[in-house]
Amino acid sequence: MLHPEPFRVQLGDRGRLVLPAEIRKRLNLREGDQLLVTVQPDGSLRLMSPHQVVRETRGLYRARAGHRSLADELIAERRTEAKRETQTP
Repeated sequence: MLHPEPFRVQLGDRGRLVLPAEIRKRLNLREGDQLLVTVQPDGSLRLMSPHQVVRETRGLYRARAGHRSLADELIAERRTEAKRETQTP
């Protein structure tokens, strides 16, 4: 797990922000990678990689689905349908 140690960065030409090499290395970021930037209610900034956004989105759907995957639901429905078909004359 990453430790929340602060890094000092400077806003550069045309509002560019350069992430220190150590952060890029830890997060496996490469030149050209895109990040999602959100302003938090407390005024802080949050940077997220596309992978992190996907993980968090999946987590939200899992929580709403009651920890049951859509694939599991589909399989259960298909089994129920197959059982009905074999029971009807």
